[in-house]
Parts: sequence; C-alpha cells; structure tokens
Amino acid sequence: MSKIFKFPERFLWGAATSAHQVEGNNHNDWTEWEKENAQRLSKESGGKYPPENYISGKACDHYNRYEEDFDIAKSLGHNAHRFSIEWSRIEPEEGKFNEKEIEHYREVIMALRQRGIEPFVTLWHWTNPLWIRDIGGWENPKTINYFLRYTEKIAQSLDIKSWITINEPSVYAGASYLFGQFPPNVKSWMRSNRVLKNLFAAHCKCYDFLHGYYGNSIAVGLSHNLHYHKPRRRKNLLDWLAVFFVNYIRDTRQIRLAQGKEDFIGLNYYYLDMIQFVFGGGRFGIADVKNPNYWKSDMGWEIFPEGVYHVLKDLNKYNKPIYITENGLADARDINRGKFIQEHLQWVSKAISEGVDVRGYFHWSLLDNFEWDKGFWPRFGLVEIDYKTLERKPRPSSIVYVEIAKANGINETTKEKEEK
Repeated sequence: MSKIFKFPERFLWGAATSAHQVEGNNHNDWTEWEKENAQRLSKESGGKYPPENYISGKACDHYNRYEEDFDIAKSLGHNAHRFSIEWSRIEPEEGKFNEKEIEHYREVIMALRQRGIEPFVTLWHWTNPLWIRDIGGWENPKTINYFLRYTEKIAQSLDIKSWITINEPSVYAGASYLFGQFPPNVKSWMRSNRVLKNLFAAHCKCYDFLHGYYGNSIAVGLSHNLHYHKPRRRKNLLDWLAVFFVNYIRDTRQIRLAQGKEDFIGLNYYYLDMIQFVFGGGRFGIADVKNPNYWKSDMGWEIFPEGVYHVLKDLNKYNKPIYITENGLADARDINRGKFIQEHLQWVSKAISEGVDVRGYFHWSLLDNFEWDKGFWPRFGLVEIDYKTLERKPRPSSIVYVEIAKANGINETTKEKEEK
C-alpha cells in the first residue's frame, strides 16, 4: 500500500519569480551588462544560442500581464506567491522615488490578495540601480544605508506582511565577486567577503527597522541558497573534513551572519554537491565532483530529492519556521518536473513528520524566465512561455502540483497520475 504524505493545515502552496527575470524592460546594472556581454556569451556557447538569448528585453512582459499570470496561478491551486520589487524602478536616481512605480507594485499586491493569494515580497533579487553600481555597488558600505532608505520607503508605501529582504546573498557575492561570473565580473575573495558582510549588515538594519515600524504584525527573513553536500568517497576522512568545511562556508556561515534576525528561514534548494579533497597531480584543495550516474536537469544540476530532507533537518536546530522559497529545475521537455516536485515534497513531508516546522513551498518558477547569464534557454516554469507571442501555457507537470496543493498532500491518485 502506498504511503500518503500530508502537510499541515494552512500550508502555503505557490511559486516564485523575480522582477528582472520576468517583468521586462528594466534598466539596471544587469541590463547594461547584458548588452556588453551578449556577443561573448553567444561565442562561449559555440554559437548554439544567439546574442539575443542573453538580452532580457521584454522578458515575459509580466509587468503588464501580471493579472493574467495570477489568474493562472490561482487556477493551479496556489494560495501564495513570491515576487520581487525592482529597486531600479522605485529609485532610478539617488533619492528620487518614482511614485508611479510604487503604485504599480501596490496594484500587484492587491491583485494577488483579490485572488486569495498571499504575497511574499523580496526587496532585492540581485539587480541594482545604475547609480548604486556607479558608487561601487555592494562593496561600498554606503549602499547599506541606501538600501535601508529604499526599504523604509517601501514599508511606508505598501501593505506587506511577509518580507524577504535579500535573495541568496552568498550566491550573489560568490558569482559576482569571487568567480567573476556575474557583473561586475570580479575574482577576489576579499572583495567577495566584503560584499557578503555588507549584504547581511543591510538585512539586519532592515530587520530592525521593519519590526520597529510594524511591530510583530509582520515576518521578515532572507532566502538562503543551501546545499546538501556528500563526500565523494564515503570512507575517506579528508573528503568528510572537506564537506564539513564547505558546509560552514556555504551554509552555516550565512545563518550566523544573519545574527538571529530572521523570523523565518527561506530555503532555496536545488541540487546535490559531491565534495572531494584533491591532492596530487599539481592540484591541492577541495573540488565539486560530478557524478555522471545521477539524475540531472537540463543545466546539468544533479537532482537529489532526499537532500532537501537533510538540509531541513539541519536547519531545525535554529528553531525557526522554514519556507522553501525556491525549488525547481530546468526541464524544457517537461519529462522530469512532475517527479521532481513529487519526490522533493515527499521528503519535505517526512521532515515535517519528524518535527521540522516547514510552512510553505514555492516552486521555481511560475513562468519560464530569463536565467541570468544563461539567458532564455533554461526552462524552469510551471507555465511555458512562447517568447515570440508571449502566450502562456501550463505544462502537464503543473497538474501534478495542482493535485498536491488541492489535497494538501500526496495521495495514491497523485502518485498514479505521475507514474502514467
């Protein structure tokens, strides 16, 4: 007999987006970087993807079609939605706030609530106004107070109950300032560390302000990208020590930098990392090792649903509510997404049954979107976007999610449908 996996009453079921990836027609540090790097990125793909793949442009035009998209989310059984506000729209010039854009986001929030969908609002999802870029971005400690001022303006203007100040600070600091992958393409541990500390300092200041302004009627957290790390060689002590070190640098350190100023922990979980200590042949250090036998997404990410259970169990020691604020995969043919959702949620249910306080799940993403330096080719959406016509079409896997959300659990009927 199949086991039935249940979720708590009032569990939140939804999906997530970010402004730059879906809205279209933004003007920020990323749009400038795209124009400067599209040709290079196309060449690095071997010409597989043309330069326009790397230009966000109109994206999904969610800025104008958000009501249509929320109607789809409602039809898919969602009762919550995570989205981000674009700082460069709100404050395109230093100290000059655009009231028209504030009104736009007020209407976005109202549209969600009119459909019975609770907004989870992210204040910063990696993009900066050009004037912030021009003063050195998050390397400049002045950005901390500028971000606080922006947060104050949003708090005074919009009715938000669930706040996510910053998305994946460690990913941004690493990709932009350590590995040189994202703008401004820096490769420096010291500069990356400075950016990371400034991001968390900004969060802590905003946390204090928001609770001072609203009291305890709101909840404030961050979205952390956390990993499940396994030693490549189970009986190798050095591999285990490497896992311990990587866990601290990538995961534990993030929670500590938040200084306990999180009413909830936002967990973004995607894949497994196999860790190996490398010594010999001119190499010394710690490496992520790919296992060719593992289940993978279109982007080559190693899918390991059990990992979310282990990450949740580890987070339980902080005694905080947890929302899974991102979990998804690139799957253009939609052959793995239903199974991916089902199996991850089975492991989430197991963690809940063992006392972990998980209160919601946001699939990444509601829509196909612009995937940063990869452009448009990765397809993460429950809803497929035709980028020529902008037609929206829910994928078959979205029905698997509908059944789970409506049942508030995974029952035998849901499992049988996915198996077919």
